[in-house]
Amino acid sequence: PADYLAHITWRGASDRYPAGIPASVHAQVMHELQLIGELRYEHYFLTVYDIVRFARSQGILCQGRGSAANSVVCYCLGITEVDPTRASVLFERFISKERNEPPDIDVDFEHQRREEVIQYLYRKYGRDRAALTATVATYRARSAIRDVGKALGFDETTLAVLAKDHHWFDRLHVNPELMTKAGLEPHELRVQLLGELTQQLLGFPRHLGQHTGGFVLSEGALSRMVPIENASMPQRSVIQWDKDDLDSLGLLKVDVLALGMLSAIRRSLEHISALDGATFRMQDIPPDCAATFEMICRADTVGVFQIESRAQMSMLPRLKPRCFYDLVVEVAIVRPGPIQGGMVHPYLRRRQGLEPVIFPEDSQRSGALKTALGRTLGVPIFQEQVMQVAILAAGFSPGEADQLRRAMAAWKRKGGVHKFYDRVVSGMLERGYEREFADNIFKQIEGFGEYGFPESHAASFALLVYVSCWIKHHHPAAFLCALLNSQPMGFYSPSALVADAARHGVSVLPVDINQSDIESSLLDASTVRLGLQMITNLKKSSCGRIIHSRQCSPFDSVDDLARRAELSVADLKTLAAADALAALSGHRRQQVWDAAAWLGGQGDLVDRADVDDPGLDLNEDQVQLKAAPEGEEILFDYASTGLTLRRHPLALLRPKLAAQKLLSSSQLALCRPNQLVKACGIVTMRQQPSTAKGVTFVTLEDEGGSINVIVWKRLRERLRDTLINARLMAVYGQWQVDAATNGQVKHLIAHHLIDLTPMLGRLATESRDFR
Repeated sequence: PADYLAHITWRGASDRYPAGIPASVHAQVMHELQLIGELRYEHYFLTVYDIVRFARSQGILCQGRGSAANSVVCYCLGITEVDPTRASVLFERFISKERNEPPDIDVDFEHQRREEVIQYLYRKYGRDRAALTATVATYRARSAIRDVGKALGFDETTLAVLAKDHHWFDRLHVNPELMTKAGLEPHELRVQLLGELTQQLLGFPRHLGQHTGGFVLSEGALSRMVPIENASMPQRSVIQWDKDDLDSLGLLKVDVLALGMLSAIRRSLEHISALDGATFRMQDIPPDCAATFEMICRADTVGVFQIESRAQMSMLPRLKPRCFYDLVVEVAIVRPGPIQGGMVHPYLRRRQGLEPVIFPEDSQRSGALKTALGRTLGVPIFQEQVMQVAILAAGFSPGEADQLRRAMAAWKRKGGVHKFYDRVVSGMLERGYEREFADNIFKQIEGFGEYGFPESHAASFALLVYVSCWIKHHHPAAFLCALLNSQPMGFYSPSALVADAARHGVSVLPVDINQSDIESSLLDASTVRLGLQMITNLKKSSCGRIIHSRQCSPFDSVDDLARRAELSVADLKTLAAADALAALSGHRRQQVWDAAAWLGGQGDLVDRADVDDPGLDLNEDQVQLKAAPEGEEILFDYASTGLTLRRHPLALLRPKLAAQKLLSSSQLALCRPNQLVKACGIVTMRQQPSTAKGVTFVTLEDEGGSINVIVWKRLRERLRDTLINARLMAVYGQWQVDAATNGQVKHLIAHHLIDLTPMLGRLATESRDFR
């Protein structure tokens, strides 16, 4: 194993550095191979290499991450694309003799093709020697409400209403107002028991599930060590132990994870290659593109990886990433650990030159903290830095620092970081640090108990951030096409992605029975054609028959389509409702009529009275329907594909909204800071991070773009129903503009909310809430 690992590593190094392996890389490879050999980790690295090799052989994009994944060896093996010559200064990896445990490598694969990798492992090792590890699902509020309610004899409808209205921020109690809304009497004994027993059940094990991708591989039969059972998915096995059991027993686990952005990046690269007429790979993307970083600094990041959330978009104009390492920090800093540890604002102030970067010295003036925190301006942002501080400034041994890391990594179970208080503070006091400074450092360490990001993971993610941003900036049409074909993924709906792409000059064409493929297709550098799979309820098998039968010649009528593609009346009506038969029948009403009129021996004729048009001429040979008004067309667009390529719905409602003095997003952009305003939009997203202290962030959309709304906790409690259930929301509040970002960060601070959903009529809109 050692010889083979060395052979493929040096071979990969030659491929990575065709002009010659740099001396620093050569030395690092030698060092890492020696350490791997001493700890006998060869089999682990070769196992991960084999999995990645298989994926690459099948054209499946993958990316490794983890402390070991960002080593030079993993770069040479192709497990990761993070070039150590570009980022070696980032890492103080804690793969050492003192830890004496297998390294940590997570490999992300395209989410739509990961099952191919999973089945490869089952074929290679056999179902008797390979299985997914288990996860123990515990009771959360909604599941506890349902199960306790059933035990107490409540009807399912009542429990469904109560559970649906309960969100994570309601915490450990069932709100009496929610009980009243569900038709229950809060003072009734059985209702009180529902609240009490639900609270007691929270956190208890509920059922055994399968890990998202943790594979256990063994030399002999797994059943000799742990019970195995069939998973609910076909051709999968799962053991009855979870990740922590495996760590305790030292069993080998390889994480085979799924990542939607990898699917989108792979598709984007294929589109770019087709446009250029030559293969274009991730490695071909030029580093440090100034135009890409300018786009990132503007927070123009809808649809990209990791930095597309509201919190990240607010941070980007403040942090202003200008290089790869800035993205590493950006990925990690908007996390509960740095936020709750009070690290964000000091880092930003120091980065902006508003606060000096000072490293308090110990009594020996060794500069220990500068060694650990120099690259992040004296502020601990990564887990590895916390471990360094513990070793260098508090006297921890590597083994003790690893215990601290485990406590931080156990954030879901509240891993007991507080137990290290005396050890950290006393260690720093002994070395001459002030108590106030030591207490502040420990507060920051405690923040990581609420989830802090490892620097090695952040670096791998930062690479995908940069790649996705570069593609979005230079090839927006290819990026949109890839995102649409990689759904479901990310923060944004296809409707939001299409609207954003249109603002970047991308032309999007509707589904067309004679032009559309199954997936959306890139027609040229700025044009995307929506695919048949965008149509709700259209079966994959029907799509396949349409494409196959169209290869001979285009369809010339609905009858021709139905007969050659063997479609049912239901298929035809679904296509017509999506306006996909325009080339055959004209406008949508005529399409629906022609689809309903076709019999073909596969169904009954739809009652013509279903078509409501008082001016209808019922001459069967020459029925010509009037085109629907734009509002009706938009309704059908949303119902059939989830988006519209016509005007935004609020463009039609704008006269009524203007009469109520409700401003558009374009008008808001011209308002003065702190001005009291009224605005309105369709709710597309609601978020309430655990670090937000009860603040809810709402995103509204109108014909001009998005409006970011901040709802304080007291307003949320007072107008909860409107906040959670409104699809069209009016907001009265104060317009806030952040001068420090040159006006790039703008929010509407809500003082009052009004539900205007009835104005949408039958328009079906959806929001992505509390994800």
